[in-house]
Amino acid sequence: QVQLEESGGGLVQPGGSLRLSCAASGFTFSMYAMRWYRQAPGKERELVAGISTGGFSTDYADSVKGRFTISRDNAKNTAYLQMNSLKPEDTALYYCNAAGLGRAIWGQGTQVTVSS
Repeated sequence: QVQLEESGGGLVQPGGSLRLSCAASGFTFSMYAMRWYRQAPGKERELVAGISTGGFSTDYADSVKGRFTISRDNAKNTAYLQMNSLKPEDTALYYCNAAGLGRAIWGQGTQVTVSS
């Protein structure tokens, strides 16, 4: 069964940190680029960060550059999003996405809430 499962979300105070994980199963993880998206209430889904198949190339939305770091461990079939210096505007449902071989796979999302 092809699946992506996000974890690590939660409630954090402004300035705090969270690490999201995205565990993949049912497909060849190392052949897919990985991306993290987020969607806040009333807003469109936006791309937050992406990483190439081998992990050597990354890109970020301007709003998270310098604060978020995307990474992957192909041996563990897992992608990560380290989020530091969190702001209230980072509050959203975070999704991971695998793209490759002509298809896209989505997880169910994990909620991140930044509030004091």
